[in-house]
Amino acid sequence: MRAALVEYSSSEEEEEGRHRGGGEQESSRAGAVRHRLPLPADLPGDLEPEEAVTDDSSRHGGRVRSFPHERGNWATHVYLPYRVREEFLELLELLVYRARNHVPSLSAMEEFHLSLSQCVVLRYHWIQPFVSGLRARLASFHRFFCVADQVKVYTNQNKTRTFIGLEVTAGHFQLLELVSEVDRVLEEFDLPTFYKDPSFHISLAWCVGDLSERLEGQCLQELQDIVDGFEDSALLLRIQWEQIHCKSGNKYFSFPLR
Repeated sequence: MRAALVEYSSSEEEEEGRHRGGGEQESSRAGAVRHRLPLPADLPGDLEPEEAVTDDSSRHGGRVRSFPHERGNWATHVYLPYRVREEFLELLELLVYRARNHVPSLSAMEEFHLSLSQCVVLRYHWIQPFVSGLRARLASFHRFFCVADQVKVYTNQNKTRTFIGLEVTAGHFQLLELVSEVDRVLEEFDLPTFYKDPSFHISLAWCVGDLSERLEGQCLQELQDIVDGFEDSALLLRIQWEQIHCKSGNKYFSFPLR
């Protein structure tokens, strides 16, 4: 099955590229980068530093912006970070190697997470109250486990990228509770909430364009067989979530679970 993936702005995609995907970061350094002043270490609330601006898709592996850059707009995303173990990277290598028989341009993620929001746009002066709202609403949540062991193919909303991910098959209720609280904060700022029927997942690899048909069917079954047959996969893909992150522009905020 194919599902819609969380939408990412170019700045979020660059993060994935470090990664939410291996390939989302390899880039040619062609094109000039606009000179910018250094950003402050804190968020005083009265200044509006400018983020780096570039729409050269060659710098991001062919990825394109999901919304245009405007000064003072900060791409913001709430998610659960997944810190991988060596065994997970071994499994990832096997999956990407096999999937490249069907889509040679597939790139592995370098960082991994599970999204609790879409990528939304915050004005600079909204960041601190938004983060404060999240901190208050998430303060009572405890650490929990989920299982992500079902291979699935996703595309982003505008069909410019395709992803292979591991869908959550246990722990869905706790994730919905978290999303409900994140959504309430988003609503306070009149921002889009999460999908009504989300497919919670961890993205493993990506490619430019809608190549979902080439990854589904036989390829998807081959990948699932690898996951099912991987040594200790049941233990490896049982994940304990310990903290929630919010990324806004180049700012990171952490909310530890109890």
